[in-house]
Amino acid sequence: MISIKNLTKIYDDKTKALDNINLDLDNNFISIVGQSGSGKSTLLNIIGGIDTPTEGEVIVEDLNISNLSSDELADYRNKYIGFIFQSFYLDNSYTVLENVITPLIIGRVDRKKRIEMAEVALEKLGILDLKDKLSSDISGGEAQRVAIARAIVNNPKIILADEPTGNLDSKNGEIVMDLLKEISKDRMVIMVTHNNEYTKYSDKVITISDGKVIW
Repeated sequence: MISIKNLTKIYDDKTKALDNINLDLDNNFISIVGQSGSGKSTLLNIIGGIDTPTEGEVIVEDLNISNLSSDELADYRNKYIGFIFQSFYLDNSYTVLENVITPLIIGRVDRKKRIEMAEVALEKLGILDLKDKLSSDISGGEAQRVAIARAIVNNPKIILADEPTGNLDSKNGEIVMDLLKEISKDRMVIMVTHNNEYTKYSDKVITISDGKVIW
C-alpha cells in the first residue's frame, strides 16, 4: 500500500535525518523503533504529508505524495491519514465531542452528519459518555482515547501513531495498544515507539538507526 523509494531528508543545518530508505509497507500493524534522533518520527511525518523529502518518493496506493502541492497535501492528510500523538493535542477549551469533530469540519462535512460520525467514533472507543465534558476535565488515558476517536472519525486508510503511549501509565498504555490493534483489523496502523514491549502487537517491526533501516 505504501512504497518508499530512495527517501532522504536533509535539514538546513545539514543534518541527514533519513538516508536513502527503501521500504514497502503493506502490513496491517507496523511498528517503527529506534533511539531518539534516529529518524523514525521524520519518516512518519513524511508519510503523513507533514514534512517533505529532500530526495526520493513516497507512493500511497497510486498517489505519489512527494509531488503534491501544499493544498494537495492538506487534502491528502484529511482523506488518507489519521494522526495520534504522544501529547494528545486536544483543545482544552473544547468539549470531547468538539475535539473529535475537528477533522470533519476541515473536510466540510455538514453539521448533523459530523455529530453522528463523532458519536459513532466515541462509542467505538467506549467514551461516548464523556462527549460533553471539557477536554481539560478528563484523565490522560481518556484524552488519548479521544485523540484516537478524532483520528478514526473520518475513516482514514492509515493511522499514524507517534509514541501514542508516551504520556500514559502502563495500564492505560496497554488499553491504547489493544485499541490500536483492534483498529488495525480494517486499516493500516503505523506506530513509532521506543518501547520494544509494545512491538508485540505488530505484524511487522522496522528498526531505524542514524536515518537508515537496519531491521
